[in-house]
Order: sequence, then structure tokens, then C-alpha cells
Amino acid sequence: MMLICSNRCGGSLFRALFAEVEIDAAGEYQDYRLTQPGYVCLNCGAPAVDLGEVPAAMEAEAREDEASTAPTAILCPVCETMVQLDANMECPNCGAPLEVG
Repeated sequence: MMLICSNRCGGSLFRALFAEVEIDAAGEYQDYRLTQPGYVCLNCGAPAVDLGEVPAAMEAEAREDEASTAPTAILCPVCETMVQLDANMECPNCGAPLEVG
């Protein structure tokens, strides 16, 4: 984990917003568990960002972009050939113009 203030105020203390703390019968701290990532800078109160999560988030975003830009497959209405749509919007089998509807 590598936390940084989103305001870049230089603060080095942060508070976990969604943490469960376990204590014993005497009220002594035993353990903690983060239920959801979320942190705030104790210096200025701005949200803090975990820079350790950035590479995974960028990779997930790249996978989503790849999936959304994948060519669409449709059935040609003239010859019923399955065609991957891209920049060329006509059937490679019969030459019929194709439309995505």
C-alpha cells in the first residue's frame, strides 16, 4: 500500500474510512480488517489515493477498452454470412452494404 493525498498537501498520516477494528474484553486493540478501500488525509481532509492500486486499475481499463473496440459480428441480410464489422462496411462474400442496427 502506498497512500498519497489527492491534494498533494504532503500529509503522511491517513485514516481508513471503512475499517473494522477488533478489540479484546479489556478494550485492547487486537486486529483490523478493511471492508472497503477508502482513505482520508489527516493533514487536509482530502481523499487519499493508494498508488499501489494504479497498475491494476490501468490494466483493467485497458481490457475494457479492448473489449469495447472489438469488431461486431452480424449476419449479412442477403447471403446470411457471419461478418465481422470494421471500417469496411460491406459483406466480403456478396458485397451487400451492411448496417448495424
